[in-house]
Amino acid sequence: MEWFSMLAAAVLFAAACNFDTVLLAMGWAVRGVRPSFFHTLVIAGLTTLITWLSLALGRGAAGTLGRSFAGALGGLVLAGIGLWFVLDWLRGLGAQSREETPQAGNNLLGWVALAAALAVNNAGVGVAAGASGVGPGVAAVANFVLTLAALPLGRMLGDRVAGRLLGTYALPLSGLILVALGVWQVMGR
Repeated sequence: MEWFSMLAAAVLFAAACNFDTVLLAMGWAVRGVRPSFFHTLVIAGLTTLITWLSLALGRGAAGTLGRSFAGALGGLVLAGIGLWFVLDWLRGLGAQSREETPQAGNNLLGWVALAAALAVNNAGVGVAAGASGVGPGVAAVANFVLTLAALPLGRMLGDRVAGRLLGTYALPLSGLILVALGVWQVMGR
């Protein structure tokens, strides 16, 4: 049962981290931008590398602080970040940050820069998730797979009402997932 719990935590973490990827792909679809499979791999690979590094950093911090304390602290930080996302959305700040969809351009450097920007969102959450006990390897694999799935999902939703609803509620939904993951991690201690 512990394996299932670890896998579920990794998938929830990766899902929360990939809402912005879906939103980005939705914005691209509206503008007619279609990243190639190679560019999709660049985005998934770089975001996964940075996510894994942040998770490993959090796991290392847990080793120096003690697993139980670091796990509880990491869970509380995850829940706090999630609550911040929800409050940010309630204040209307989230709508301002979604006004402009970043463009990658046609060169590889543009796609790498875009992937790095997406990964920055994962980094802070990754440190807290790693400290709370989310396994870096499993979470990195989950992030890679979900990033590969998020890009075509966002393209598909780009012109549909469901996509606009997801765009409107992505920030609080991501926040609620992080709160649930944080509470789950704290309760599991």
